[in-house]
Amino acid sequence: RSEQELKEEEMELFTQYYAQWKGGRAGGNPSYSNIPRFYYRLPAEDEVLLQKLREESRAVFLQRKSRELLDNEELQNLWFLLDKHQTSPMIGEEAMINYENFLKVGEKAGPKCKQFFTAKIFAKLLHNDPYGRISIMQFFNYVMRKVWLHQTRIGLSLYDVAGQGYLRESDLENYILELIPTLPQLDGLEKSFYSFYVCTAVRKFFFFLDPLRTGKIKIQDILACSFLDDLLELRDEELSKESQETNWFSAPSALRVYGQYLNLDKDHNGMLSKEELSRYGTGTLTNIFLDRVFQECLTYDGEMDYKTYLDFVLALENRKEPAALQYIFKLLDIENKGYLNVFSLNYFFRAIQEQMKIHGQEPVSFQDVKDEIFDMVKPKDPYKISLQDLINSSQGDTVTSILIDLNGFWTYENREVLVASDNDSTADVDDT
Repeated sequence: RSEQELKEEEMELFTQYYAQWKGGRAGGNPSYSNIPRFYYRLPAEDEVLLQKLREESRAVFLQRKSRELLDNEELQNLWFLLDKHQTSPMIGEEAMINYENFLKVGEKAGPKCKQFFTAKIFAKLLHNDPYGRISIMQFFNYVMRKVWLHQTRIGLSLYDVAGQGYLRESDLENYILELIPTLPQLDGLEKSFYSFYVCTAVRKFFFFLDPLRTGKIKIQDILACSFLDDLLELRDEELSKESQETNWFSAPSALRVYGQYLNLDKDHNGMLSKEELSRYGTGTLTNIFLDRVFQECLTYDGEMDYKTYLDFVLALENRKEPAALQYIFKLLDIENKGYLNVFSLNYFFRAIQEQMKIHGQEPVSFQDVKDEIFDMVKPKDPYKISLQDLINSSQGDTVTSILIDLNGFWTYENREVLVASDNDSTADVDDT
């Protein structure tokens, strides 16, 4: 027989045996026929009708979910019922409710509230009350928070063009741009500054929530972090000046960051060269570190744009955070080995020693600094410092400051003198 005939026979036998095996499996366990479909192919770009159908069905689904949430009138009614069924005695001015009355309110509050009136939620909010009661205010705040989270999730999902539970950079930009008119604290912003404000706000989300730089963030991650709370805090018309200064999303903060960028841009070409960036902060970042920034970060003809600058600022202003340490660690890891050894530490500290000579200071021995760094970090391997070692030590901000910034090293080296002078000034204030 020819080779072709043998192949055909082989395929026929294979098909026969496979059909028998498959039939036997299905017959052996009836549940196999009930397994639900778990994969749905997304419409291709040229399948316009399927795409439109999917968008419309998602919009209808989100509208239905939105209608299931408590509105303001229903929340007011819930508060009235809770207040009516409070259980005496009060603790100070705080009204309490026992489990029996809690269930009565659940019956009267309506079907939308049913999910909140469970034994599990009551137990969660129970804190050492001698009468086995929970605080009405705490419970109501819990309900409000849950409703807000669902509302916000639905709001964010409307911008999820892919419908996969995450937002791309352009999706989040659209969300924040349309949010600006609803935030009284941003009323004073010029419309010409909107694009820069949106870029500034979006970068914080992506810097901390997309460490692998995939270009998308899960909606769940956005809800879980505090950034959205900070952004929506700008709805408060009476937000204190102090809160505005510490809030990355406030108008003064965004204008500060963009103003710094413009001040550094001496040739006014909209980009920063290495020489321009060297004046950042106190102007004491080492040339070696700045070289690494321009080697590793995205640049255009050797110059840095505003978006790349924002990542740089977020890293240096938040050196205690794992995402910021990851950014700086990548720059310090010159051999791309995934750890810092004595060679890489010496490579960066030499630049600190050179700056000290320029400023007429007596250079410090690298051996001493190296020992101090290893003592602070206490790495698993006594000769290598990994990113995780830095994060676990809670000393990552101090270690990175020692290696990249003369001012940071000087602050660490003179920490005892600075603490003593702080104590003296505090004593003077007490005396007055």
